[in-house]
This record gives sequence, C-alpha cells and structure tokens, in this order.
Amino acid sequence: MTDQAGESKPPSQRIADELRAAIQGGEYEPGEKLKSQRAFAEQYGVARNTVDEAFKILGREGLVTSEWGRGVFVREKQALIRLGNDRYSPKYRETGLSPFLIECAKQGKTGRFEVLSIERVKPDAELAKQLKVPGKTKSVLRRENVFYADDDPVYRVTTWIPWSIAEGTGLLQEEVPHQYGIHGILEEKGHVMTRINDEITARMPTPEEVRYLGLPSGVPVIEVAHTSLDQDGEPYELTRFVMRADMNGLSYNVPVE
Repeated sequence: MTDQAGESKPPSQRIADELRAAIQGGEYEPGEKLKSQRAFAEQYGVARNTVDEAFKILGREGLVTSEWGRGVFVREKQALIRLGNDRYSPKYRETGLSPFLIECAKQGKTGRFEVLSIERVKPDAELAKQLKVPGKTKSVLRRENVFYADDDPVYRVTTWIPWSIAEGTGLLQEEVPHQYGIHGILEEKGHVMTRINDEITARMPTPEEVRYLGLPSGVPVIEVAHTSLDQDGEPYELTRFVMRADMNGLSYNVPVE
C-alpha cells in the first residue's frame, strides 16, 4: 500500500490513517463503537491481526479505547479538572473547600484524596538546593497523595517541606488538623505564600505512573514542579504534581512583568 506521496506503508498504518481521518473528521462520534476486526479485515482485504495492529496504533495515540469482550470505541473527551495560578488564593477559604474539590464540583464529580505516605527523608542534591536544607541528613518531610475525581485517579502529588518547619506540627498527620489545611499550618509557622514558581512539562508516563493513575494507552502526563515562596522570598515548600493529561488542564492569568 502507498500513501499520497507514493511511499510504501504497511497495511496496518494505512488503515490507521484512514480511521484517524474519519474519527477526526467527525464520521465517528465520541463513544461510538467501531466495526469488528473481522468486518474491517473483509473491507480492506487483510488479515484480522493487521486490523488489530491498526487499532493498537490508534490506541497509542489516545483516539480509541479497547474494552475486553465489548470491542473498540472512539475515546470520549473528559471534562477537564482545571487548576490555575490562583489555586492558592485565600478567596477559596470561605467555601471550606480546596480548589481541587471546587473544580471537581463544577464538573459534577466528587473529589477526594488518599494519603500514600508521610515520612522524614533525606533529600537529593537538587531538592536540598531548592529548599535550602542540608543534603546529608533527613532534613525534609515528604507527603505523598493521590487525588481522585469520582473513582478516577487524576494526579499524584508529592510535597516536600523542611523538617525544621514540619517537626511537631499537624503536617505529620494524615488528616491535617487545620481548617485551611497544609498552608494554614505553614502560615502559623511564619510562612505566608506571596509568590509561586511553577515549571510545567509534558511527557509520556513511566510504567509506575500508568499503573497508579490508571492511564489508558497513549495518554501523556503533565508534570508541574511547584515552589512556594514566602513574604521574604524564601522557598518553604515544593510540590510535584503528576497529572493525567486527558483529565487535567492548567489555566494561568497573570500580569506581564
């Protein structure tokens, strides 16, 4: 088989190209079931495993999903959980909900989180430099959580806080005993968030991330490395978000400096 430029392509790739164009052109609706492998094999005059490979190509691109015993479906677009630069604003405190829970409610979903671990650890060299803590001792507290929208894990969060700040506080408990959560305790310790630094990248997930986020084939992750800076411009908390790209978005509205 050849493409329009006359270059030879494997049959599976040509079938994938035609189905991709049909999906993107609206010939198939989101959630619609595609014809069976047998039907496509007869249509294209190829073996069923050739069609199976075409389905796998589209799956890796995030266009279709395969359900055992049911067939192959056009992937439906998810309502995005959008977090913005104002997510730490005190204006949300009046609601009694975190920005994540508020955004989930907007999408008709129930948000929750699960604490995976809370421990005092020795930071690596880069983390020690960023938080300005000793790198040869257990100088930071690490908290790891998974956030869910309904039953879907949407991102994993790892937070590091200098042990000199966290020691003896509610940050060591699964349920942080402060009405304003972690940042309420940090403010009581004298660190008021006045600026944030977010570094955002997109990449394909690791096998572990595929497992704990329940990622379908072809879905990348968004990684946000967040640093909180206090009223003195000093870093006092670093958090890494690993987000499902098909269920999360970032929205920033900031002045141009």
